Amino acid sequence: MANPAPGFSKHPHYQVEIVPQAAELVVSVQNIEIARSTRALRVKETKHPDVWYIPLADVDANKITPTQTHTYCPFKGNASYWSIKVGTQEIEDALWAYEAPYDECAEIKNYASFYTHKVDLFIDGKLTNKEGPGRH
Repeated sequence: MANPAPGFSKHPHYQVEIVPQAAELVVSVQNIEIARSTRALRVKETKHPDVWYIPLADVDANKITPTQTHTYCPFKGNASYWSIKVGTQEIEDALWAYEAPYDECAEIKNYASFYTHKVDLFIDGKLTNKEGPGRH
């Protein structure tokens, strides 16, 4: 591997499973669509609830702005963040993406996930649970 994740060598039983989904995902804020995709990935990670990722190409680039926020995961890599702007409302750091993830998580490259307490996430037309801050 050219870019292995250091987290797996320290925690060999830790798992990050990336599963393609056939569902349609729609992300909206104030009933304004931010993203729509039928190419979502579901990420199942040890000790965390499942997280949905959508290709950045399926996110309306006119409604997001990159921020200076970056975080690090020893299993996935460095995450970059974007804010959503809808009308006069700006939702800071509402979505993140791994633009150059570690090899073990290469499938999520240029996929974005949204904090579900900051947006409405519909999966096949059903609003998902908005409890909790989300995580990555």
